[in-house]
Amino acid sequence: MSKIRAVIVDPNVPGRLALSEVTAPKPAPDEALVGVAAISLNRGEVKRSTTAEAGWQPGWDLAGVVVIPAADGSGPPQGARVVGLRRAGAWAELVSVPTDALAVVPPSVSFAQAATLPVAGLTAYHAVLKGGSLLGRTVLVTGASGGVGYFAIQLAQLSGAQVVAHIRQADYETLVREAGAQSVVIGEDLSPASEYGPYDLIVESVGGKTLGVALGLLAQDGKTVLYGVSGGSEVTFNAAQFFGTGSVSLYGLRLFDELRFESAAVGLKRLLSLVEAGELHPHIDLEASWTQIADVAQQLLDRRFPGKAVLHISK
Repeated sequence: MSKIRAVIVDPNVPGRLALSEVTAPKPAPDEALVGVAAISLNRGEVKRSTTAEAGWQPGWDLAGVVVIPAADGSGPPQGARVVGLRRAGAWAELVSVPTDALAVVPPSVSFAQAATLPVAGLTAYHAVLKGGSLLGRTVLVTGASGGVGYFAIQLAQLSGAQVVAHIRQADYETLVREAGAQSVVIGEDLSPASEYGPYDLIVESVGGKTLGVALGLLAQDGKTVLYGVSGGSEVTFNAAQFFGTGSVSLYGLRLFDELRFESAAVGLKRLLSLVEAGELHPHIDLEASWTQIADVAQQLLDRRFPGKAVLHISK
């Protein structure tokens, strides 16, 4: 097969995303060729596609079946159901994936569930790990109704933490409580979260004024893990209160940097085992065919749904 279908950036179509024929991938020795069954959308790759050059192939998350295993003998065998992660180009019929970014999907876990895990699940996983032992600790999750936030609530709760969720829309309160949040703060202002603090770990994705407030809510030795700035990148905070609290820290988390120290395969295997055991529940708010990629991507940018969007690859 010399040509396959893939999602590319096309500035001449509404939404700038379209299906097109591209050259089929040629895997490196440590890469498996995967026939993709489902993909998941994340704001980062979708936002980049709004300004990327024509022909760029977006996509981080994929789930499917190994068509050709890695030539070096690493990774899953032919026919294995897998979930994987790429830096770009995952939204295609066939994708070559490094074996250290692949994990075998248990029979009881669907491709759609698995496809939500690479970026959102791994980001939440690494953010919660930064808090160390969370048994009996207090954790605040901002942007809690989003893909990462929803996973972070569950992972913190599974670690024994008391979890407080911050959301902007009251409509999502039931959603985050079902994920495991014991308390919920609603609205643009994070200040009311002080009632439930101070916090040993804050998983933060809003930035702007929200981050400024969050830095003043930490307990001694507490940590804020920042993985996004959806509310703005300029931050003003009370520096005296921050360092005066004692041994507090702010950590900037970028997933692909974290994967230098622990491969995606390790984290994905752990997340999949939790899904298989019924302890971790991906929230898929929208499922559709990948032929609707442009429309679904715009809905994601417009925040018309919480949780994750999964698209199925139609042959």
